[in-house]
Amino acid sequence: MNVLVVVDMQNDFIDGALGTKEAVEIVPRVVEKIREFDGWVLYTRDTHEENYLDTQEGRNLPVAHCIRGTQGWELHPQIEKLRKEEPVDKPAFGSVKLGALLKTRDEELKAEGNPGIESVTLIGLCTDICVISNAMLIKAYLPEVPVAVDAACCAGVTPKSHEEALGAMRMCQIQC
Repeated sequence: MNVLVVVDMQNDFIDGALGTKEAVEIVPRVVEKIREFDGWVLYTRDTHEENYLDTQEGRNLPVAHCIRGTQGWELHPQIEKLRKEEPVDKPAFGSVKLGALLKTRDEELKAEGNPGIESVTLIGLCTDICVISNAMLIKAYLPEVPVAVDAACCAGVTPKSHEEALGAMRMCQIQC
């Protein structure tokens, strides 16, 4: 089984509070990648509460975003239309819930006599924060499973930080 993880393709990261032109530009490629993917498609959703500015992340990035229940928290409408499973809400950059979910599914597949998860590909936002965090986390949960990031379907906070994150992931044997 191949897995595609669509990371935080939410309105606030695309054209909202923390949006960028690069994030807007990847939306059509992300939609096409999801449509064409043959395997299990999972989604993450950055999820903060009303007290966001009082959290450690909020003190370091004092821009309220992805507050549960707001339009900015929702997945982009074109991506939402393609979603078949409930997103994994994550209060931090990396999601241990996502890692555990993938590890459990891998073990279930193997127990059924199947090969297990054969690959995990990540796409989405932001390359230099949540994509890299989840790619590294997945690599820790499934160290023998090839992990890849489709750079054309990702955008970072800046183009430079996007490239730096891709370089860091390549050093950790994540295909980019």
